[in-house]
Amino acid sequence: MGANVIKRIEHIGSTAIPNIWAKNIVDILLEVGRIEDLARVRDLLVKNGWLVMSESPNRISLNKGYTEQGFAEKVFHLHLRMTGDHDEIYFRDYLCQHPDIAQAYQELKLSLWKKFEHNRDAYTDAKTDFINHYVSEAKSSNFQESEKCHQKSLDRRKN
Repeated sequence: MGANVIKRIEHIGSTAIPNIWAKNIVDILLEVGRIEDLARVRDLLVKNGWLVMSESPNRISLNKGYTEQGFAEKVFHLHLRMTGDHDEIYFRDYLCQHPDIAQAYQELKLSLWKKFEHNRDAYTDAKTDFINHYVSEAKSSNFQESEKCHQKSLDRRKN
């Protein structure tokens, strides 16, 4: 696979946001530039132990770290997307620059965790309005991605 296939890789999700509670699941966003590259990257990942969890024409979600006995020590969710389909980056960086909103998000997640412990889709749906609100806020205020936050995310993973 050529070096120009993957356009962007980002650490997203709660483990990328400093000082909030997060499950031991690392979310990764991987962007490709051409629609035909989605299938090529998916096939390569599947050959290397990733499981396809959902697939639509422009998005593929894959997981690694699930076993018949439950979660492995490390679990990964990979969000394979076309270039520019990355609201998660806006959300991550907005929370990094607004710790009070990050804490509110943590409280929401914790309040939903037990209620939807065995229903991932319902858990995700219950967070959607909160997430969409702050993604819109980030985009409407000409919010710029924060390299400082990204560096904090990288530093947090080292610990």
